[in-house]
Amino acid sequence: MTPHAVNPLEPAARITKRPVVTLGGEAVAQVKDVVLDAANGRIAGFTLAGRGLLAGPLRKSLPWAGVHSLGADAVMIPSADALEDRAAVASWDEKAAGPVRGAGVLTDRGLRVGTVLDVVVETGREGRAVAIEVDSAEALGRHQRKVFLPLGARPAMTGDTLMVPATDIEYVVEDIAELPAAVGRKRLMEQGGHDAAGTEGTP
Repeated sequence: MTPHAVNPLEPAARITKRPVVTLGGEAVAQVKDVVLDAANGRIAGFTLAGRGLLAGPLRKSLPWAGVHSLGADAVMIPSADALEDRAAVASWDEKAAGPVRGAGVLTDRGLRVGTVLDVVVETGREGRAVAIEVDSAEALGRHQRKVFLPLGARPAMTGDTLMVPATDIEYVVEDIAELPAAVGRKRLMEQGGHDAAGTEGTP
């Protein structure tokens, strides 16, 4: 078992250069870039490169719909037929921006949290963007330290700023090993909020 296999969450940067392997065991490409569907808070797909040190970008891409599973050591696909024209994924880059590297993070109460270093995604079959890695600001009490902040289902970007609820600060952790539990707590809170909203006004 690889050291990070037990953690279902990974920074997107770690997925680059991961091999793309068919269920038949054939390595057909490697991940070049992770492309996000920001509006829905999940991976849209991957741009690809050939295998080997001298291999360059491929004209093919891998939409998330073609992924069997995102594993700790490989991106698994049913067969090479899952690969599509590069434009199938590259077009997402032109859509509404999501939590991207270098974006500022600001709470809805005007507190500057820091700067996005990376987006953390969920491995397996969901491919959700569940958190961000942040170079924290002084106001967070962890000045210039890398921390992880769980995200809501639909992150809100305004220009080059990611807006988050002020209450999300309580879920910040410094170790990615603690992040799954923090994400779980935030989801429970959000579910409770939805339940409350759904029952509001009922007898």
